[in-house]
Amino acid sequence: MTTDLRAATAFMATHARTLDRRRFDVLVGDGAPDDVLAAVDGCRNADGGYGWGLEPDLRSPESQPGGALHAFEAFVDAAPATTRRAKELCDWLASVTLPDGGLPFALPVTDPAGCAPFWAEADSATSSLHITSAVTAMAHRVGRHDPDVAAHPWLAQATAYCLSAIDSMSDAPHALEVMFVLGFLDAVADQRPDAAGLIDRVGKAIPPSGSMHVAGGQADEAIHPLDFAPEPDRPVRKLFADDAVAADLARLAGLQADDGGWTVDFTSYSPMAALEWRGYMTVRAVSILRTNGLA
Repeated sequence: MTTDLRAATAFMATHARTLDRRRFDVLVGDGAPDDVLAAVDGCRNADGGYGWGLEPDLRSPESQPGGALHAFEAFVDAAPATTRRAKELCDWLASVTLPDGGLPFALPVTDPAGCAPFWAEADSATSSLHITSAVTAMAHRVGRHDPDVAAHPWLAQATAYCLSAIDSMSDAPHALEVMFVLGFLDAVADQRPDAAGLIDRVGKAIPPSGSMHVAGGQADEAIHPLDFAPEPDRPVRKLFADDAVAADLARLAGLQADDGGWTVDFTSYSPMAALEWRGYMTVRAVSILRTNGLA
C-alpha cells in the first residue's frame, strides 16, 4: 500500500486549479498558508460570501452556503494562520440564516449554467440539516485556531439548530446527510458531552460493511469508512473496526490513477467541474492517507 507523491505532485501541476495546488503544497510541506488564503480570496464576493465555482458543481457567481463550506475548508488548511475573511464569512452566513437557525441548501441561483440541478432547484426558504451541518462543522474546525470564529454568534446559532434537527432525523437518512452530521458531531464532541451518544445513534444508519450507498447517485457511488471518519483518534472513528479502516485505507491508496491523481465516483455537471473535482479529491486522498500515516 503505497502512494506516489511525486506523481501526485505532477498531476496537481498539470490538472488542478490554483486553490487546490496551494492546498496541496501546504499539505506536503512545500507551501505557505498565506498562499492558500490568497487563492481562496479569488472566489470571494463583496458581501463576504463565496461563489464563482468554489463549489465545482455550483458555478454561478453569487455567494452560497456551498461556497462557504469550501472557504472554511481552505481556512482550516491555512491553520495556524488566520484571516479576517473568516469572521466576515460568519457575518454573511448570519445574514442568510433562516429564522430557525439553519441555512438553506442553496440560495437562488442567478446563472444555472454548469450547476447541478440539486443546487439550481434547491428550496431557498427551508433549512437543510445537510448543508448546515457541513458548513458548521468546518467552521468549528476553523474555530480551533481562530477565536473570532469560535466566538461568533452565528456559529452558536447554527450549532443549536443542528443539534435540534439531529433529534428529528429520519430513521433512514440519506448517506450524505449521515456523513455531514457525523462530521458535525465529531467537530463539536470536545465541547459537547452529549455528542458521543448522538454519534452512536446516527452511526446505526451505516450498514455493517461500513459503506453506505448514495441514493440517487451513480450505481457504485458510496460513502466509505474514511469519508465518515477520516481522522484517527476521533470519536466517529470508533464506529468502525480496525480492519474496516485498514481495508479502506488500502482501497483509497489503490485508487491513485496512472496519471498520479484520484477520481470521484459521483457525477460532475460541467467539463471544468470534472477536472476540478479530481484536483480536490487528490488533495483529500493524500490528506487522509497522510493523516493515517500512509503518505
